[in-house]
Amino acid sequence: MSSNTNARQSWKVPASIISKRTSNPIRAIVDHIKVKPNVNKSMISLALGDPTLFGNFKIHQTCTDAVSKQLHSYKSNGYPPSTGYIHARQAVADKFTLPEAPLVAQDVIITSGCSGALDMCIGVLCNEGDNILLPRPGFSLYQTLADSKGVEVRYYDLLPENNWEMDLKQLESLIDERTATVVMNNPSNPCGSVFRKQHLLDFLAVCERNHLPVIADEIYCDLVFSGNEFFPLASLTTTVPVLAVGGLAKKYLVPGWRVGWIFIHDRNNIFNAEVREGLNSLSQLILGSNSLIQAALPDILHKTDPAFYDETRIQLEANAKLSTDILSKVPGLKVIVPQGAMYVMISINVAEFKDIENDIVFTEKLLGEESVMCLPGSVFQCPNFIRIVFTSPPEVLQDAYTRMAEFCARHHV
Repeated sequence: MSSNTNARQSWKVPASIISKRTSNPIRAIVDHIKVKPNVNKSMISLALGDPTLFGNFKIHQTCTDAVSKQLHSYKSNGYPPSTGYIHARQAVADKFTLPEAPLVAQDVIITSGCSGALDMCIGVLCNEGDNILLPRPGFSLYQTLADSKGVEVRYYDLLPENNWEMDLKQLESLIDERTATVVMNNPSNPCGSVFRKQHLLDFLAVCERNHLPVIADEIYCDLVFSGNEFFPLASLTTTVPVLAVGGLAKKYLVPGWRVGWIFIHDRNNIFNAEVREGLNSLSQLILGSNSLIQAALPDILHKTDPAFYDETRIQLEANAKLSTDILSKVPGLKVIVPQGAMYVMISINVAEFKDIENDIVFTEKLLGEESVMCLPGSVFQCPNFIRIVFTSPPEVLQDAYTRMAEFCARHHV
């Protein structure tokens, strides 16, 4: 019997540092809510950003036919290249290329959802000990990904009084020699805001002055309401390198299909071959995204009737208007009118309520009394706001908002 004197002398299997510093801010708050829904009222969740939840938003038949065709071809059941099938990458490039921001297949990496794209972008640009600039309020996954990699998070503020535009002076004050990148989300989750062209140009000027590359989260790029216009960030600059991320989840109403992408916009070769090779290496961690959906991308992206997108946007915009019209009349609440995406942020004036001291208490009591679930703004680093997802059918939203109005009336001073 051999004996290794350098081996452990007893069992000790700790969790890794990475796992210990990985947490989801939403779960950290929501999982500690002890209040149970009111059993006498049906549960209505306005918390999950999944447009498929109630069945009123459905994918177009062209898309299901495209997947069915690939399923029955038996040609897409194996491992695709880790960066994606070349014909899938080409289909995405052809769909999203612009004269001001050209794309070829080699500029596209297919990922496991947009969250996978964000993980790779942060991973390729940030080292442990670097810092990253994130929007506040902002999608909580940004912090989760940064924390897990040992990257310091610095929040720049979005201003509700200016339709959630970035506080660019405050943003610039956060930059130092260890600032690796800034994440910009447009249209925004959780804010539902859409940035003006001039505001994006001003943001890019800050990035250029400070030689700061951008991760542009543009997953909601086509869900923009009347009177607003979406500008892809990379189309407004020839000098600032941009990694733009998106995917099928929201526009095509299929978040569970888990196909996203990264666009590498680098016309001055600032990222150079090293960053491209780094993304290629990171893509090999999970050996690529869903092969079947990738194979169907040419048909999904190029054969779907444009009316499908218009109908989705019109339906969302009608729900946004319904939400704004009703909730803006509720004492104690202030609605920041959404301009796109599928979210609305609502300010709670806690001074107008007799027994609600913050957003977490508001959501707890609302759940316990009215069985309506929304997310407290604290999970987005924005206390005394709540976020509502307005993808439910209008009659469900009407019911939920009636309950919210009655709840606020009971607790109002």
